[in-house]
Amino acid sequence: MPEGHSVHRIARQFARNFVGRRVHLSSPQGRFAAGAALLDGHVMTDARAVGKQMFLEFDHGLWLRVHLGMYGAWDFAGDILMDATIASANGRMGQTNQRGTEVAPAVLDSAGENSMHSIGAPRRTRVRMAEQEKEDNQLHTFPPDPVGQVRVRLLTDAVSADLRGPTACEVLDPAQVQALIDKAGPDPQLDDSTAAEDRFTAVVCRKPTPIGLLLMDQSVVSGIGNVYRAELLFRARVNPYAPGKTLSEDTVRGLWRDWAHLLGIGVETGQMMTMDDLDADAWRSAMKNRADRHWVYKREGVPCRVCGTHITLAEMGARKLYFCPHCQA
Repeated sequence: MPEGHSVHRIARQFARNFVGRRVHLSSPQGRFAAGAALLDGHVMTDARAVGKQMFLEFDHGLWLRVHLGMYGAWDFAGDILMDATIASANGRMGQTNQRGTEVAPAVLDSAGENSMHSIGAPRRTRVRMAEQEKEDNQLHTFPPDPVGQVRVRLLTDAVSADLRGPTACEVLDPAQVQALIDKAGPDPQLDDSTAAEDRFTAVVCRKPTPIGLLLMDQSVVSGIGNVYRAELLFRARVNPYAPGKTLSEDTVRGLWRDWAHLLGIGVETGQMMTMDDLDADAWRSAMKNRADRHWVYKREGVPCRVCGTHITLAEMGARKLYFCPHCQA
């Protein structure tokens, strides 16, 4: 399932390419025909992400809400303008803690992911945006024919965006949107204030629920999924089964601050890089190979990078849980 950094990147793509433009909506699949008709022909006025949810506002006050879920993805096509705050990661090397970075050629990973796009003029291209981002420059006609079961297509004179496989795709009024936002936990990309940190800390510190479940609860904190859960807990050396109320306040505040740090890196680079203080060669290796980006995620049965104990795979909240039984005892 796409985690928070992916959804923020998608929202920024909409902000760059659709906000301020009149948009035509259709449902090639047919399942969202009524909803598309409510929004068709209106100007998009806002695009925002809250955790794993995205909200697109139109000039008559209605919103399109999308939750990609496990299988959803957006395909952008046309003369795409890359968001400058995303494209600033082009060729980035060095440390993930933002110190001493240097410029080098962009890196493609072994799965074909190229999240570090170039800056400049619009490019006639196709970009898929979900958990992984893939670019295909072979676009000969515009708009392209829909591929697969496209729930909704958004189309301007220059760019199209096709949505397939979402968990949620619905039209909401402002009150409904606000109600959903109010239920969501704090998202440090939207609010990294002390008040947001206090809210997260207060909830966790009073809950008997294991911290490994609390971090995945979108009403506690927005945007964290399976990868970031495993990595945040390892980085903090926290046992995933520890009840929230047993953790010190400093530990909980540290989790929030580290989430803000890692989320920022994810939004910038498009990749869930969770290892700090990498030299240039190690950074490039991590950008090419996902196995080199993480401390424990998907490393079950291999030695911990710190202590050598084999990483454990368990199940928590119907999702796979990765942790080091020694470092996180």
